[in-house]
Amino acid sequence: MSKNLSQLARRKGIEHTLFQELVLSEQQKSPKEKEKLAKEFLVGEAVVSGTASFYDFIEGENADKKAYVCNGSSCLCAGTQENIKQNLSEKFGENNVGHVTCLGRCAQNAAFQIAGKNFSANDIDNLASLAEEPDTKSNEYYEVACTLEQPILTAEINDVAQYYQLFNELVKKFSVDDLLTFVSDSGLRGRGGAGFPTGFKWRSCLEAQGDEKYIVCNADEGDAGAYSDRYLLEQRPHAVMFGMLMSGYLTGAKTGILYIRDEYPDAIINTEKAIAEFNQLSIAFTDNWQFTFKIVRGAGAYICGEETALLRSIEGQRPVVSVRPPFPTQSGLFGCPTVVNNVETFGSIHFILSDDLSKTDKNEHEPSGVTRYSVLGNGKSTGSKLISLDSAFNKPGIYEVAMGTPLADVISLAGGFSKEIKALHIGGPLGGVVPISAIEKLTVDFESFAQEGFLLGHASIIGIPESFSMIDYMAHLFEFTAAESCGKCYPCQIGSTRGHEMVENAISGKQAIDESLLNDLLETMQLGSLCALGGGVPLPIQNILQYFGDEISPFIASGTAKQEAK
Repeated sequence: MSKNLSQLARRKGIEHTLFQELVLSEQQKSPKEKEKLAKEFLVGEAVVSGTASFYDFIEGENADKKAYVCNGSSCLCAGTQENIKQNLSEKFGENNVGHVTCLGRCAQNAAFQIAGKNFSANDIDNLASLAEEPDTKSNEYYEVACTLEQPILTAEINDVAQYYQLFNELVKKFSVDDLLTFVSDSGLRGRGGAGFPTGFKWRSCLEAQGDEKYIVCNADEGDAGAYSDRYLLEQRPHAVMFGMLMSGYLTGAKTGILYIRDEYPDAIINTEKAIAEFNQLSIAFTDNWQFTFKIVRGAGAYICGEETALLRSIEGQRPVVSVRPPFPTQSGLFGCPTVVNNVETFGSIHFILSDDLSKTDKNEHEPSGVTRYSVLGNGKSTGSKLISLDSAFNKPGIYEVAMGTPLADVISLAGGFSKEIKALHIGGPLGGVVPISAIEKLTVDFESFAQEGFLLGHASIIGIPESFSMIDYMAHLFEFTAAESCGKCYPCQIGSTRGHEMVENAISGKQAIDESLLNDLLETMQLGSLCALGGGVPLPIQNILQYFGDEISPFIASGTAKQEAK
């Protein structure tokens, strides 16, 4: 059924989709309007209703609010949101204040949104003026630092035309096969958390049969604590677009789609400006190949960070996870071969395919960036990584470091902790919960984290204060997963709901947690879920059980949680 709907959606093309009809609407659609949309797109009314009802910002009790309060993990740990909600409720009325996860204001916390504009921290003191003039500029500030001799993702782009001139030079000098080999030789792996080899993915799309192909940038950065994608799209959109342009040329795709979450309004605005600038440039297009960019706005669904759900979302279907194979490079958007990569992944391409202008001994057979990138890291995890640090640090912000950098060095670079911290939640809600005692064992790369039983993921770092109860954090993680599950597979949908019930019952004193039942539940979710949402949340829960057993044991029926979780 999903495949048939993808083919139907293809008739209208990317310029006119059911999803954007719903997203860009000023208000919720009436039954009559949904019926009209169903006829226009040749789908059943159930498809339109199913799609609309899935998203927080399109339909339901959380849609069309005057203000929203961030309920992400970082703001939760900061303990700022009850005060924010009270202030907004007094101004707009309790029924006019919704919730959102997350606004990417983790460096300051106390995040909220008014009339589609994001604010944080001290902005709440200006609430009266913000309510009248929501276009007022936020007082946000966060550090941006780089430890590399030559910045990669944090490099300034001073001349846009000159920046894209590299593309013209590369396509004249090297073959498609050469350029794909360079990307592979650099060791670049997906920066969204999965770490899949980028060159392999692009070559797979090139070799796939199809008269239409697409490049999709997954900018639905929903991991609480992460704001590196937001930083790049607000301040370095051309770096991301260059990577998409090159990917399009190397695979034969002619359309690049940036799926940007609606919670990042400035990222959307600045990327729109960058596309307008790109359209004025002289790019080495041919009669048979040209490349265009399109922005698709998200609508408040975390699951759209999963690539197959994201593609279904663009098509106007309910964004549920698809079974793989086929992989998107064989059958993706509208059933066509599609590359889906993260913002940071695309943002690394310009550096990899460029030469060091300060060196005179250039290699005519390969851009020097290939080697300069590949020598950073531990051999398996190469290049650099953007780290997002929240307000638990003295100097919160974005830090670009080489892969393989000791985690302790990153914390030192940020001035240490701003409060008493007992653990770090790294890699988003599905990432590992790292006790302070384990920090010295970790380096910023995929292998180190996996070896120690954690997950680097998006490399967001949230500090969990000493004062924050770990049983409450467990409840938060289960609640988040239950709320964001697409509902397609029962291990995730029912497992997360049951897990939340178990923990809440223990907190209220109604019933202690059966440890063996909890471990069985976590194993079922881990092995039986279709994607990393249900399959990933057991990791931080297991970390909490393993490292914070003394704190959790009063809530366990067996009286202990010290034994290592499965």
